[in-house]
Amino acid sequence: MSRLSYMLRRAMKMDYAAMLKTANMLHRKTGKSRVWLLQDMIKCAARYNAGYVDYKIAEMYRLSDAQRATQITRGISNGIVARMNDKKFWHFFDDKTEFNTLFAAQVRRGWLNFAEATEAQFAEFLKGRGDIICKPIDGSSGRGICKCTPEEYADPHALYARLKEAGIGIVEDKVIQHPDISALCPTSVNTIRVATLLGDKKEGIVYAYIRIGNGKVMDNVDCGGMAAPVDIDTGVISGVGADKSGGVFETHPMTGTRIPGTQIPFWEEARAMCLEAMHVVPQVRFVAWDVAITPEGPVFIEGNSFPSHAIPQFAAHFPDGIGILPRFEEFIDL
Repeated sequence: MSRLSYMLRRAMKMDYAAMLKTANMLHRKTGKSRVWLLQDMIKCAARYNAGYVDYKIAEMYRLSDAQRATQITRGISNGIVARMNDKKFWHFFDDKTEFNTLFAAQVRRGWLNFAEATEAQFAEFLKGRGDIICKPIDGSSGRGICKCTPEEYADPHALYARLKEAGIGIVEDKVIQHPDISALCPTSVNTIRVATLLGDKKEGIVYAYIRIGNGKVMDNVDCGGMAAPVDIDTGVISGVGADKSGGVFETHPMTGTRIPGTQIPFWEEARAMCLEAMHVVPQVRFVAWDVAITPEGPVFIEGNSFPSHAIPQFAAHFPDGIGILPRFEEFIDL
């Protein structure tokens, strides 16, 4: 495809209404003119494969061209996934029942394939359990996930019908997290997103971020949560929490717990678990593992064969304006 053809296709696919809304919001925030912001967004879309959300989260309006070239935008991230991950093998990660089966040694909790379970099997599964987490089989970004308490499943028949209507595909025991992690935010299981890459130059962990909830059962940044970087070598949270609305948090707004400087318990074990797991499906070379830390050690919540690029984009984590792409270039040529 010629450069001109590519540019025309990009122009046709742009969501100009959303771009205008973003420009209005950034105009109020920065004082920059709406026309300049729109033109700059179009420039970043053409030159850096940046969507309007990339532009906002990475605060590209304040960056030089050299700094912009170091950001992992939607287009660049999608290109890495397409190159590194054979789509024929995504099902091991996208289907939560397949993932739990393949990585049973790292999941380490009771679960039921609700999509195939009879009402009698579901009622038997519930016996003697505490809170359960109910998920769609192939959901993402925390969408469709709900928690059910023993009080709610006192009537298994009614709950079975409700979960079927909601499209739930898998039910699992709720993970009990380590008290040091719960201290950040007790309403959600605050997972560590650990991205591994089987690169052409080297293999290992590209980045690690802890995702912290903010009142909801999910910690996901698309559901109002925040993310903070974790030092890969030490497991210490090395920066502030940041969310998609532009919020920056030294301390958690609900608990008052300081975020930077917190040590992730069992970090060496969590890191080793991810480094071992990245070889199980070698056809999927770029995986973002969601790791929960329990009082007994790390467990997998899920693995993502199409990792979200929003988490390693927050401008608050790159005060010098240099993004995370140089880290990827240690593993692969871009």
